[in-house]
Amino acid sequence: MLKRNKFIPFLYLFPALAFLLFVYVPIFQNISSSFYKWSSFSPDKIFVGLDNYVNLFQDPVFYQALKNNVLYAIISIICQVFGGVVIAAVLEDKLIRKFSPIFRTIYFLPVVISMTVIALLFSFFYNPDIGLLNQLLRGIGLDNLAKAWLGDSDTAMYAVIAVSQWQSIGYIAMLYIVAIQKIPSELYEAGEIDGANKIQLFFHVTVPQTKEMSFVTVIMTLTGAFTVFNEPYILTGGGPGNASEVLSTYLYKNAFVKDAMGYASTIATVILIITVILSAVQMGLFKTGREE
Repeated sequence: MLKRNKFIPFLYLFPALAFLLFVYVPIFQNISSSFYKWSSFSPDKIFVGLDNYVNLFQDPVFYQALKNNVLYAIISIICQVFGGVVIAAVLEDKLIRKFSPIFRTIYFLPVVISMTVIALLFSFFYNPDIGLLNQLLRGIGLDNLAKAWLGDSDTAMYAVIAVSQWQSIGYIAMLYIVAIQKIPSELYEAGEIDGANKIQLFFHVTVPQTKEMSFVTVIMTLTGAFTVFNEPYILTGGGPGNASEVLSTYLYKNAFVKDAMGYASTIATVILIITVILSAVQMGLFKTGREE
């Protein structure tokens, strides 16, 4: 009989320990750094206590960025989560199911394209002179609606958000398709016998039966909305002015442009607190994993 190696169980603990080392340790280091004023070019740190937090909550740019993140989150929930479950339900309908693989591919293609590439493509799409969007508006006689979408403070944020919705909705829809395929067909058959139409089946069978997936997609969407960086940074750089500034781009500018590393750490800590609170609230609202 082979002698059991008493160290083998510890090998299975290694991934968890690595996660602790590379995730939680940096988080606590960042929180600690937020109480100091320091530069990446100097080893000296000046303890300032809560001054960074006081300054942050008096900073109008912070509130503009936070407002944009909240707007990002609301639109993403409506377009990605609700839109995703609607698309999934349509693609899994008996009438469409035969052609579903084609449409799944079409919806999922943007997901596998780099967001950097997508943002660069949309910068041409939004171009005020040669952009496809303005050309289309002029072609159908709506010249008055053509504008510099990324250069106008009233439309820049919405233009940036639209890019994210186009790129991400396919992924959310695929997750819902998997969840819908696990719903027992007997539930739909029972609803049809009772005289329910497709809309009623959607709201009374599909939506309740995909509650666990909704929990996952809402957390993913909200977390993504409060940590988004690529789209606003590439498309507008947070401009014009601070019209499309979000917390991540404001963090980046403070850290790597202004070299205010302590202040940037404070912004990162606030982002962490917001995402943790949102996740906790969602767990309470969805009551996921609990028996009814």
